[in-house]
Amino acid sequence: MLQYIIPVIATAIVSYTVNSSVKVISQGDEALVERLGKYRRTLKPGLQFVVPLVERITYVDTIRERVLDIPEQSVITNDNLTLKVDAVLYWQIIDIERAYYAIENVENAIQEIVLTSLRSQIGRLPLRQVLSTKDDIDKALLKKLDEATYNWGVKVIRVEIQNIVFPEKLRIAMESERVALSQKQTVLSKAQAEAESIKLLSETLNLSPDSPEFIKFLIAQRYIEINHKLSESANSKVVFMHPRTMSEGVGELIGEYPDDGEIELKKVD
Repeated sequence: MLQYIIPVIATAIVSYTVNSSVKVISQGDEALVERLGKYRRTLKPGLQFVVPLVERITYVDTIRERVLDIPEQSVITNDNLTLKVDAVLYWQIIDIERAYYAIENVENAIQEIVLTSLRSQIGRLPLRQVLSTKDDIDKALLKKLDEATYNWGVKVIRVEIQNIVFPEKLRIAMESERVALSQKQTVLSKAQAEAESIKLLSETLNLSPDSPEFIKFLIAQRYIEINHKLSESANSKVVFMHPRTMSEGVGELIGEYPDDGEIELKKVD
């Protein structure tokens, strides 16, 4: 009976020894080995061995780049406006020993320091600067986070602010301002185009833009344009002014050239 039990026990011991000593670490991962409760070494990807009963694998984690989504948070700008901001952070473990022993939970710690840095960075800036320098804020956050997480064995690769959400009243006010600015730009562009057109026309006619002849020409041109537009409307009643009458009226307003070449304006009663 004993001769059958001994081989079975020996087989079980050998099997346990092999299973507990031979370890396979996957590509992209690393593992920490402790001997009698103290850190001994780091295992790289591939087939590895540990001493049974004396050593054990304490921690296995990936060293690949990973993404951490930062949920939407309320932040206050320098001009006391409340915004909601979210972000995304790309990071990786570069020293698994420090990532495990230097901090309790490295991912939670990274998230907390991102939130703190985000509030601090945006809190220094007024709203307009927050909107216009988002890339600069990202760079400043990256530098600060990279320095803060170095002792944790972590490398922050990049951080990006994703969305900036305004309160409804602020959003409406900004939209109104944007529309007003767009309208102002349209009017300005139209005025500049008309000024260029008048300049080109005066050069073509070889007349000074300030001369009575040129002013009469512009008034006549505008008169024709207005009458043309009115004539296109089915409900419009168009009354044409005799060209001579119009010319005399313009002459009464701007007068004729004096001998000295200056324009003389007349007051019409």
